[in-house]
Amino acid sequence: MKRILAAAALAAFAPAALAAQLNAAGATFPAPLYTKWFSEYRARTGVAINYQAIGSGGGIKNLQEMTVDFGATDGPMSDGELASARGGRVLHIPTILGAVTVTYNVPGVGTGLRLTPEVLAAIFNGTLRSWDDARIRQLNPAARLPHRGIIVAHRSDGSGTTYIFTDFLSSASSMWRRTIGAGKSVSWPVGLGGRGNEGVAGLVKQTPGAIGYVELAYANQNHLPVAAIRNRAGNFVLPSIESTTAAAAGMELPANSDLRLSIVNGAGADAYPISSFTWIIVYQQMRDRAKARQIADFLTWAVHDGQRFAAGLDYAPLPAAVVAADEAKIRLIQR
Repeated sequence: MKRILAAAALAAFAPAALAAQLNAAGATFPAPLYTKWFSEYRARTGVAINYQAIGSGGGIKNLQEMTVDFGATDGPMSDGELASARGGRVLHIPTILGAVTVTYNVPGVGTGLRLTPEVLAAIFNGTLRSWDDARIRQLNPAARLPHRGIIVAHRSDGSGTTYIFTDFLSSASSMWRRTIGAGKSVSWPVGLGGRGNEGVAGLVKQTPGAIGYVELAYANQNHLPVAAIRNRAGNFVLPSIESTTAAAAGMELPANSDLRLSIVNGAGADAYPISSFTWIIVYQQMRDRAKARQIADFLTWAVHDGQRFAAGLDYAPLPAAVVAADEAKIRLIQR
């Protein structure tokens, strides 16, 4: 009888004993949603995921060096970064869609300031320096723009949010493409650096005259105004779940894609042009098969059930075609 009771007690604790502690690091862009996901998933399964929001560059580096079980990035790994990964083939799993906002602190000017890619490029390369510059006034004739210097705020760390923003500017502005280009880290000609989306949001909030770029959730959490950006169709569009969804709606998923997809400056009258996927990155062949199973199970949950938490945190859910492509990639994880 004692043996039966002991076996029953062990069985009762078996799920907790088998539950993995997974370690991950990377992008701050999806961190508000990932925090929610990891909490919900632990409550459902007992699997704890320790996530450090250190920026996409840090997430890629940690994955390359195999110091985390998976990474997260808002800018897909380059061919060179993939070649430097010590654990072999890396899979990119798009998890959600988000918008990078242009936010500012201009006394007397609220949400909806109109900006074009050309004006943004001139601001962030330091050649447009005052808020009452004729190029901004022409786009916003009704706004009370002060004669105040523009203070650029940008990321100081390797950042997928920077990649998305500079990818957009490179796509929409030939001047930016020639002089600065796209990357997780670029040589900023001017400005103050902040670490993480929260760092840039804090700089903008505390600095009258500042302008920066942050993920939509961080702008909303800090009660910062956001700009309406001119898209490829010529329309000025505010960032929102709907306009981010519209940016993905015009996407064509290539056959046999590795899912390193860009949707910046996409087609569509209602598309917000600084929209992007964000990715979890994981090795196809992991040394720990139990953890590989846990990661695959979590990713399957995230791209299905987890999508229902997106809208409440200012993200847009994945299109059906991308969910199907994710399923195929997740099946490749050795487990």
